[in-house]
Amino acid sequence: MTNDDHTLHVRRLAWAGVEIRIGATRLLIDPLEHAAPLEPVMGVPKRPLPAVDTPSGTHVLITHLHPDHYDHELLAGLADDATVGCHAPIAPQVRAAGLNAIPQELGEPRSIGLLTVTPVTSLDWRGNDCDQVAWVVEGAGRRIIHCGDTQWHGSWWQIARDHGPFDVAFVPVNGVIARFEGYTADVPVTMTPEQAVEAAVALGATTVCAMHYGLFHNPPTYVEQDDIEQRFRRAAGQRGITAAIVADGQPVL
Repeated sequence: MTNDDHTLHVRRLAWAGVEIRIGATRLLIDPLEHAAPLEPVMGVPKRPLPAVDTPSGTHVLITHLHPDHYDHELLAGLADDATVGCHAPIAPQVRAAGLNAIPQELGEPRSIGLLTVTPVTSLDWRGNDCDQVAWVVEGAGRRIIHCGDTQWHGSWWQIARDHGPFDVAFVPVNGVIARFEGYTADVPVTMTPEQAVEAAVALGATTVCAMHYGLFHNPPTYVEQDDIEQRFRRAAGQRGITAAIVADGQPVL
């Protein structure tokens, strides 16, 4: 083994996608390549989505079944040796879609090569209508958390006690106002930039990486916050935490 076999490499992909590599192990969280199913609600993306490589040996975690986090067309093309990790309640739907679903309960760790992955609490804006988790990933002495597209919730401190602190917290920042499927409240259904920073502070993260923003805007059904990056940087500076604004495909660790 070379020294690189013991190094954790983390890249931000498009939207909420993250790639994690260590040695021969490659893990994707919420990868997104196909935007057409999203267009009726979220609109046409502002830029093309880059292709996502899924060579043999690639494994995937999904936070929930919203099509901007669960790209079935992409996952259907995975190699036969791939797995799709998910929270146990949605595993039957993932299996019914023809994928190799590996169910995990909250707090249940699983090894994927040199990585350990554990689902933890997250809160979807539609509650029980859409089960959601965040994922803790550990390897080579580093620890990250991917928070899906969660709202603010009160479990940050318990997650930090059980699994923290974190080198990087990937957090949704677009604070979107959503008006579809009968939901019309003028309340953000994902975290705002300021809430995302506060979540990372509560989690004990050294760096907070913004995700889930800047690609879709489709008034009146899907309306992002204004000045997201500036507000995110300002909030992080006020809290003494490193803000990572990272382009698609670029490294975070």
